[in-house]
Amino acid sequence: HVPFCQQLCWYCGCHTSVPNSYGRASTYVDSLIRDITRSGTISGARKGNVQHLHFGGCTPTYLSNADLGRILASVNGSFGLAPGAEIALESDPRGITRDRAFGLAAMGFNRISFGVQDFALPVQMKINRLQTYGLVAHVTALLREAGFTSINFDLMYGLPAQTVGSVRQTAKQAAALRPNRISVFGYAHVPWFKKHQRMISDAELPGVSERYEQATAIAEELVAAGYIAIGLDHFALPDDALAVSVSAGTLHRNFQGYTTDTADALIAFGASAISQFPHGFTQAARDTPVWSEAIAEGKSPITRGLATTAEDRMRAAIIEHIMCNLAVDYG
Repeated sequence: HVPFCQQLCWYCGCHTSVPNSYGRASTYVDSLIRDITRSGTISGARKGNVQHLHFGGCTPTYLSNADLGRILASVNGSFGLAPGAEIALESDPRGITRDRAFGLAAMGFNRISFGVQDFALPVQMKINRLQTYGLVAHVTALLREAGFTSINFDLMYGLPAQTVGSVRQTAKQAAALRPNRISVFGYAHVPWFKKHQRMISDAELPGVSERYEQATAIAEELVAAGYIAIGLDHFALPDDALAVSVSAGTLHRNFQGYTTDTADALIAFGASAISQFPHGFTQAARDTPVWSEAIAEGKSPITRGLATTAEDRMRAAIIEHIMCNLAVDYG
């Protein structure tokens, strides 16, 4: 989890901030590497089993290539990346240059995801996220040229100034660029929890019925463009691993969304990061100073957890089957 962004988008619900200098991010990376090293030492796991590594949270590409490389080296040294591992990161297309794209690919990153949300200028102005279709198209082409094998777009509905017509147009434009996967999320308006969302007026938000119509319109356009509907909110090209896993009945869902990863453990690092284990969940301190202080003292930054019961795990399995397959075999 990398809790930094170059600029705050008004719709964002992530645990993030805009640093006043890069030094804060560099110090965060130092703590992250210490925690990865400490955890690798005590895990007792055989090295070389990490098949999926994901840099997420906010805008991991806020970090320099050098710092991203330091983290990669730490994970590989402490846990070991499996041959052919999927190494993914979220990014802001406004910060991707040719040098950046090729530098990331050279380090081993092979999958990238970035927020498109909506291509309509009136919507972008309302959410403080200005990025043109031309920019996204250019960056997508750069990443493919650099060697990225999977590109993911995030779209949103329920934003101010959106209409059924505008989200249809955005879906058509996104599909025309042929990203391997497209995620479609509904905007969650929680200004009492995320104060910057107060910049979005309640009066400008679509109601429940219109949100449903927008979500339906996006799905219709993506399916018409040849994408396979995945579970509740993802779409993928027919040859993508997610689409293949749906046909095989092996699709899974974890905190990162729909995945082909079959591991029963998801080990998360960073402030507020949530880990998932066979018998429960843990979360690191949300407050970055508290998180970093624990690491500096050689302690675990985990501040809370939940041990699950057999019934919890049964219910979770049923819910996952419904979310992945829209059906469940009660036997």
